Amino acid sequence: MALAPRLDLRQSQSLVMTPQLQQAIKLLTLSNLELEGVIAVELEKNPLLEAMGGEPDWQPLQADGVDRDDAAPVLAAETGAADQLMAQGRGEADAPLDIDPRDTAFAEDGPGDGPGQITGGGAGLGDGGAGQPGEAIDFDSFANPEPELQEYLMDQARAALSGADLMIASQLIGQIDAAGYLEADLLQTAYGLGVALADVERVLAVIQTFDPTGVAARSLSECLILQAKEADRYDPCMARLLDNLDLLARGALPQLRRICGVDEEDMADMIRELRGYDPKPGLRFSSERTAAVVPDIFVNPAKDGWSIEINNATLPRVLVNRSYYVELSGGPQDKASKAWLADCLASANWLVKALDQRQRTIIKVTSEIVRQQEEFFRKGVAHLKPLTLRAVAETIGMHESTVSRVTSNKYLSCPRGLYELKYFFTSGIQSADGGTAVSAEAVKSHIKALIGAEAPGAILSDDTLVDMLRAQGFDIARRTVAKYREAMGIGSSVQRRRQKALKGKAA
Repeated sequence: MALAPRLDLRQSQSLVMTPQLQQAIKLLTLSNLELEGVIAVELEKNPLLEAMGGEPDWQPLQADGVDRDDAAPVLAAETGAADQLMAQGRGEADAPLDIDPRDTAFAEDGPGDGPGQITGGGAGLGDGGAGQPGEAIDFDSFANPEPELQEYLMDQARAALSGADLMIASQLIGQIDAAGYLEADLLQTAYGLGVALADVERVLAVIQTFDPTGVAARSLSECLILQAKEADRYDPCMARLLDNLDLLARGALPQLRRICGVDEEDMADMIRELRGYDPKPGLRFSSERTAAVVPDIFVNPAKDGWSIEINNATLPRVLVNRSYYVELSGGPQDKASKAWLADCLASANWLVKALDQRQRTIIKVTSEIVRQQEEFFRKGVAHLKPLTLRAVAETIGMHESTVSRVTSNKYLSCPRGLYELKYFFTSGIQSADGGTAVSAEAVKSHIKALIGAEAPGAILSDDTLVDMLRAQGFDIARRTVAKYREAMGIGSSVQRRRQKALKGKAA
């Protein structure tokens, strides 16, 4: 066969993801709060996009019943009327820009509507709130910031030390972790600073007298010793107890009593004293603020089923400024300007449509989840059913990956609490009588309830738990019970027996 260049004509099929499709897929994965960042970027680079500062110009996107598909509104951007008006040079006549958002035709029937209602994002105060009208107030922003641990310790060091001692203290404080423990090696620190080890130890002793009590300790035992000395409870018996914390952790109380030379009453008093100490004194100065989870979807009982609504309080709202488009297109333009303006219009229209499609898809997926898990919403976690992404996808006619993206990073608020959408997808445990399988989360709730009700003198082993669960209709193996128990952070029967014994001594 001769090697020579030639031309071949081939026909093939391939899937090409356009930038618009990639953007729509990306929007599905984002939560309402994450969506704000994407919208901010688009608003900055596209002059035809306009952020809505008040109530939306359409009815809240919701489904009054889980079986209804016609509850979602139709945006003006999806109708042909707006494009026809712009083609005729009369884009300013587009009706959506002239709708009064306070018109009584737009019902405020959900937790995300109305300027004066409390929503999942905070208290909306209408035009009087901070930031954009209708936004929720972040009350955490008014709180005084907590001082950093190292900064707080340095303030005390400057008041107590000076000169070379202050330099040593600065080096040691810089190596204290967030929990308040010193991670430095004193010998290496002395060598690096060119000072005597005795000077470093002397400065460390001063730092260990600072607030919070127990800071700059090099071990848990030393941290508790510092707190016991501060409380004037560091006697020889307490010293022996703190030197044998490993025995206390194992629950070897008879051996500890012999080592400490105390009776049961004194040992119980010492244990009670230890339980009042703080093993991580530095954490109270942690600068990390816990971010509140804001629900993306509200689910509430209704007359004909369940009302499912997008949280409009956190949902970014944008419209195409058609009046501005008419103004720009009516002026003198060259070919490049016309192309740029057309591209901005197409991008703006696509973004508005993609946002609306995102809301419709979220409502559709959530409606199916609520329909299949209705027993959970009515009766609790014990009635949670096994559910997979594929089962939901096949029912609503979507791809499994689309359902996965919709349920990522999104939270649902219902009368039973706040749940991530992924929470409703769990594996199943076969029923002992061959009936319907039950969710793994339901089995976990039963295990937790059984262990929570056990008496201190009758701790349930994993084998006993298996027998009790099978009596309730759950066909489950012992290793599965152990796996679920460990996943919930519950110790073994031996560990629980020791914990209850220690708690009883300290009570």
